[in-house]
Amino acid sequence: RWDSTAAPSRFTGHILNNKMEGSAHDLKLSWNALRTGELEAKEEEKKPETRSELSLFYPEGTYGWENTVLKDQVVLIQNTTIWTSGNQGILKDYDILFSDGRVKKIGKNITPPKDVMVIDGTGKHITPGLIDCHSHSASFSINEGTQSITAEVRIQDVLNSNDITIYRELAGGLTMANILHGSANTIGGQNAVIKLRWGSTPDALLYSNAVKGIKFALGENVKQSNWGDDNTTRYPQTRMGVEQILRDAFTSAVEYQEKWSDYNNNPKQWKKKVPPRRDLELEALVEILEGQRQIHCHSYRQDEILMLTRVAEDFGFTVGTFQHVLEGYKVADRIKEHGANASTFSDWWAYKYEVIDAIPYNGALMTDVGVTVSFNSDSRELARRMNTEASKGVKYGGLSEEEALKLVTLNPAIQLKIDKWVGSLEVGKDADFVIWTDHPLSTQAVCEQTWIDGIRYFSLEEDKKLKKRDKKLRRNLVNKILSKKDDKKKKKWKHHEEESADHQHCLDKL
Repeated sequence: RWDSTAAPSRFTGHILNNKMEGSAHDLKLSWNALRTGELEAKEEEKKPETRSELSLFYPEGTYGWENTVLKDQVVLIQNTTIWTSGNQGILKDYDILFSDGRVKKIGKNITPPKDVMVIDGTGKHITPGLIDCHSHSASFSINEGTQSITAEVRIQDVLNSNDITIYRELAGGLTMANILHGSANTIGGQNAVIKLRWGSTPDALLYSNAVKGIKFALGENVKQSNWGDDNTTRYPQTRMGVEQILRDAFTSAVEYQEKWSDYNNNPKQWKKKVPPRRDLELEALVEILEGQRQIHCHSYRQDEILMLTRVAEDFGFTVGTFQHVLEGYKVADRIKEHGANASTFSDWWAYKYEVIDAIPYNGALMTDVGVTVSFNSDSRELARRMNTEASKGVKYGGLSEEEALKLVTLNPAIQLKIDKWVGSLEVGKDADFVIWTDHPLSTQAVCEQTWIDGIRYFSLEEDKKLKKRDKKLRRNLVNKILSKKDDKKKKKWKHHEEESADHQHCLDKL
């Protein structure tokens, strides 16, 4: 007789009406079974899931606004210290009035107009909104590195208005940024100058008054020195190749420009010809030749800086800004002679070989020669503290406090050719301003409020409310997930988030 519990066995069989029978082959036994009844399946009692009560935020997620329509306000700040970054310098115990998204009036004892928000500025400092001339925030993509010339790609096509970095940088007093393509190419993609209008769409971030620009790059990144052994085939691989590819590109652009000029000016001669083929890559380079698009060039070494000024002058255009430009102090007179600007780091050096001669006095030395200098971040984290970056201009090189603040206000506005509207607090300019609790160049200064176009996009008071709201919302959602009982076999869920420089989980620390 077969003991079915003794050992496993392979068997076959068939079903006939209420009877089953067959053979256990390895035991050489037959088996059978008789159906005696039916088991009643217990139906699982299902409770309807409770709907989550969620509001729609702009942008969706942490720190989003509940209202997408933000209106500018009439604001009067009284009895405060105003860092104008303009001809009036630093004004103590003054009032400043903002209306219709503009600076309306600066003076003493300004009469409050009707329906005005009055802010007591006693002990506080007011500065223009800070501007970062080299940023990679708020973008889904940075580099199109598959070839050395990608002038046709545009950062504005990949702007990410939901990037939490925007809110964090507002909390540091930043109101504008020059979002650049990366430095993987000799001629990279087109930039996008934005205002940090948190809660807006990508198109609404774009600053319409900004001059068009494009990213160039020189040095190790371009010739793939630090890309690893698997990336050594893309031309150019040497510095002499970098110069040649620039000359080849602009030679092609000149030919393209001449062909289209001939087509537009001589329609009869082209009547029976095929029109010139449109080339978006060359069109961007023609805009450089015609002064409609300025270059922002990633650069470090003096020889490369000199090389690009010579190439530019051979083709009749001027470089807009040399970015990083850490050996700019060696050739500052040449940069000034050429007419270029310099957007540099405050004190970065020794992070790769081509910056071996970088010094923290670079910004001050170029300023002394007469070059318009700004300090940039090139970092989503550093962009939250541009005011203290500016203070390093005082420490290294002895710039005045007023000139140091201009490194992150008026000077980057001049470099981006938007100083007619932003960069300083002067009557008629955009109402982009920051309220600080202390001297803006002090490490103790806290950004209390940040305004853009007369709209408050950040305040410490509102920030506390948003933190409380979002912490409660997150807790409710997690508790709802953990309360589900339909899968008892699963192990207890252990929530874990990795901390990094890019993702600060502030709510966990409340």
